[in-house]
Amino acid sequence: MKLTGADKRYLRKSAHHLNAPLQIGKEGINDNMLTQINEYLEKHELIKISVLQNNDDDMNELAMSLAQSLKAEVVQIIGSKIILYKKNYELKSSKYSLPSKSND
Repeated sequence: MKLTGADKRYLRKSAHHLNAPLQIGKEGINDNMLTQINEYLEKHELIKISVLQNNDDDMNELAMSLAQSLKAEVVQIIGSKIILYKKNYELKSSKYSLPSKSND
């Protein structure tokens, strides 16, 4: 699934009010964190992740690594926040109606 510009704008707007339930610290990403993020994405489809200042990883590389590991899409990287989206086809009703029809 590839998000269009319109999809990303819609998801950025939807994620604006979200709190970041998880933080990535100095230790970076581990298997437990990947499991937690994946479980959250299965329930909510959209997540905002906070990266703490003591993390020395490059934000773009970190976001791409997360997206690749979780089979998710990077919606936005802004400041110390990463927003990821992963469509869950098993949900009865998705919380997000993407503007592009190609993602249905």
